[in-house]
Amino acid sequence: MENDSAIAALGALAQGTRLDVFRLLVRHEPDGLAAGEIARQLDVPQNTMSAHLGILARGGLVLSERHSRSIIYRANLDGLRALTLFLVKDCCAGSPELCAPLLAELTPCC
Repeated sequence: MENDSAIAALGALAQGTRLDVFRLLVRHEPDGLAAGEIARQLDVPQNTMSAHLGILARGGLVLSERHSRSIIYRANLDGLRALTLFLVKDCCAGSPELCAPLLAELTPCC
């Protein structure tokens, strides 16, 4: 991942509604949610939600797929993985034991 991609992803998450959307989509992996359902669950107007989803997609954090009349959105876990690895790539100056608590914290969730 390059700096520009990381900045786009972090910028997409740097807003309350978009962060809520991403966390909601992570909870609904691997099935995802329809755009209207995301808007309903977060009590956000659909046109506003559409803009938020577009920003998250451009940041590489959500994927969309059309299913008949609905668009299903999913968290892009590969994008999240790339962002996380980018952030910790040079962690602890080559002392992996210092990163062990971080890795241990991430392991149970997946």
